Amino acid sequence: MSNSSLVKHTKLSPNHSGARTHKIDRISPHCVVGQLSIEALGNVFSSKARQASSNYGIGADGRIGMFVEEKNRSWCTSSNANDQRAVTIECASDASAPYAFRGCVYDSLVDLCVDICKRNGKKKLLWIPNKTQALSYSPKSDEMLLTVHRWFANKACPGDWMMEHMSDLAKRVTKALSAGSSASGSKKPSGSLQTAKKKSDKIKGSYKVIASDGLNIRLGAGSEYSKIGAIPHGGKVISYGYYNTDQNGVKWYLVVYGKITGYVSSQYLKKV
Repeated sequence: MSNSSLVKHTKLSPNHSGARTHKIDRISPHCVVGQLSIEALGNVFSSKARQASSNYGIGADGRIGMFVEEKNRSWCTSSNANDQRAVTIECASDASAPYAFRGCVYDSLVDLCVDICKRNGKKKLLWIPNKTQALSYSPKSDEMLLTVHRWFANKACPGDWMMEHMSDLAKRVTKALSAGSSASGSKKPSGSLQTAKKKSDKIKGSYKVIASDGLNIRLGAGSEYSKIGAIPHGGKVISYGYYNTDQNGVKWYLVVYGKITGYVSSQYLKKV
């Protein structure tokens, strides 16, 4: 059983039950209840006292982390029966109801679900809103079923925002599986996002672009990296403290701009 190639950070948690006793035929998205990075989420699950984990996590910047390998059962949905057969995914969210996901987080969730389905031989992702009907349904060999934490415990998880998007998630993933593409709805640039090697809490926050002609957002720290978007003068981005430096020592912040996560030169940003 393989793991996702979309993973950008791995910190395996001690909190799991070892090998699954059921084949994978479910996916359970969760809300973190906080705009955490995948590094922070990995640290949370690294504590044995926490008694919780998930197979994957998606940070506030859209990057994907792995905390329990797919072959093993995570401790995530308050249900042994569900966790044995579900790939569990914790997603960074707002800290208060309806626990909304950022666009980049939701896009990564969609793409991760496509990847999970493909590797497990599934051609359809199903959402059945009725709990009783869903939990009594036996997915066909080419089907994957969505389940939610609130069905197994007195929890709001995955939040009302995600509950309202479950049908859309199933449709987008199924459409992508039939088309053989990613499901985020946008063309993927060539290359992969450079891993951020540095972090400073001092640079966390919102910034506006002060360059008069706007600012390119790139896959890495430097103009030699592929352009993946453009931010107009006055456009606002969010930094979670991660950055790299280019060959001239200039800091390039890893930021979120709408549904795009990438690097921009700090020389053309002003904190707001």
